[in-house]
Amino acid sequence: MQHKIKCLIVDDEQAAHYVLINYINCITHLELVGQCYNGSEAINFLHLQKVDLIFMDIDMPVLSGFDFLKTFANPPAVIFTTAHASFALESYDYEIVDYLLKPIGFPRFLKAIDRFIKSRSHQLQIIDLKSETSISLKVDRDMVTIPFSEIIYTQSLGNYVKIITSQSSYVCSITTTELEKRLPSHLFQRIHKSHIISLAKIEKFNQSGVLIGKEILPVGITYRRELGERLQ
Repeated sequence: MQHKIKCLIVDDEQAAHYVLINYINCITHLELVGQCYNGSEAINFLHLQKVDLIFMDIDMPVLSGFDFLKTFANPPAVIFTTAHASFALESYDYEIVDYLLKPIGFPRFLKAIDRFIKSRSHQLQIIDLKSETSISLKVDRDMVTIPFSEIIYTQSLGNYVKIITSQSSYVCSITTTELEKRLPSHLFQRIHKSHIISLAKIEKFNQSGVLIGKEILPVGITYRRELGERLQ
């Protein structure tokens, strides 16, 4: 970890604070930056201090853990800590990191921290992928850099792929499956075993297929529903 994970405890019971403080202090890459005793206090605290991870009780006065999360369009990372197992099912509607049932054992606490770290690493990978603007591929004996914005669609040629762009076309030494993994999914969609398309370049989509770059490309049955949902 490049920096410590800034943690906030939100619980109306002082005893719960003592347990979590002890656990947090045992882990070098965790840093306790604040303690609150209800959701309303936590909201005020977050206006003043950046927090990476919140350990939050659910059943609290003034503002419950659920009501706290409802106040955010993009809620912070939360690990619920509660004595009530009955809240477990509802809690996962809020995309929390984990759900710890009191009394919380240290091994279970460690598992929750590990889950948070893995989740954040995955999110950072997605951000890195979205920040890329081009792809470099082998064409004959050279490496060619192709901007994502210029790609219209691709066509499988066995162990090669033909990439059609707004300026030219390239036959690259890569399979369609490998290329699909390297193209950002928020910009491209596989529509057939032989084709990947740029979502921004679609002109029309109907039962006949996709009209893109003056070509009508077939859409496989397994891809039709997903493509339709993405274009809504």
